[in-house]
Amino acid sequence: MPPPESKSPETSNSPVVLVTGASGYVGGRLIPLLEQQSVTLRCLARNPDKLRASVKDFTQVVQGDVLDAASLNKALQGVHTAYYLVHLMSGSKDFEKQDRQAAENFTAAARKAGVQRIIYLGGLGDDADPKLSPHLRSRHEVGEILRASGVEALEFRASLVIGTGSLSFDLVKSLTDRLPVMLCPRWLVTPTQPIAVDDVLAYLLAARELPPGESRIFEIGGKDVTTYGGMIREYARQRGLRRWLISVPVLTPYLSSLWLALVTPAAFEVGRHLIEGLKNPTVVRDTKALDVFPIRPMGVQEAIQKAIATKTM
Repeated sequence: MPPPESKSPETSNSPVVLVTGASGYVGGRLIPLLEQQSVTLRCLARNPDKLRASVKDFTQVVQGDVLDAASLNKALQGVHTAYYLVHLMSGSKDFEKQDRQAAENFTAAARKAGVQRIIYLGGLGDDADPKLSPHLRSRHEVGEILRASGVEALEFRASLVIGTGSLSFDLVKSLTDRLPVMLCPRWLVTPTQPIAVDDVLAYLLAARELPPGESRIFEIGGKDVTTYGGMIREYARQRGLRRWLISVPVLTPYLSSLWLALVTPAAFEVGRHLIEGLKNPTVVRDTKALDVFPIRPMGVQEAIQKAIATKTM
């Protein structure tokens, strides 16, 4: 059967926008913002009943899975713009293969349905780095597949997203909250340019309004370049915590992931993949996003302050 009709009074002539990864952190924050715009909003979900409880009555929720190619055809019917916010990074050793297959399934269905634009959130990192982590390498490969699809694809590459509920930020928070003394590996001084979730959402929304054009990559980051150690110290400062970071050169990312399991066991498998990527600098090198969009991202201090305030509200 076709996707359900929207109950919104503004959807008869408005563009259809699809959100994949609707149950994820960024997708879940994006949906309420899109519900305020003049669009017909549709969300793809493996478990529609669970998602329907968290969206407006007029938001369409359709059953589908990016790893099930046949399920995508109906979901993409009539869609103008599709947000691709799917990350299949999990305990599976084949997450790169699954990410590749999902992107290929999605682009084939999008091309067939006549989708005009795909907006994708990926990760920063130097493509030329031979030691790029599997996680970042997979993020970039998905972007390449989307851009090669024949559908206009706008890829945003970001580093750690600062916000309560963001797995990367929650890992930093958990370590700082629970460990007064941390034996810190060398990657804690790796440069990174984290970005507040509010700024990520602003970019994603603004991308929908861009005039039609060619596929592009936008590197986005906050105002400050810092390190993971710097974020730990800033979070501890704002929380009034005294923390000691002791550098040890022999704590490899793999051993760090085992150490992480002691404080965040539920997130261990995904956290392990994230930690493997911390050895790679994730800094904006191409600043054209600042020329194309009017957004001026906040710095680390303000972003962490907002994340803490959100937690305590």
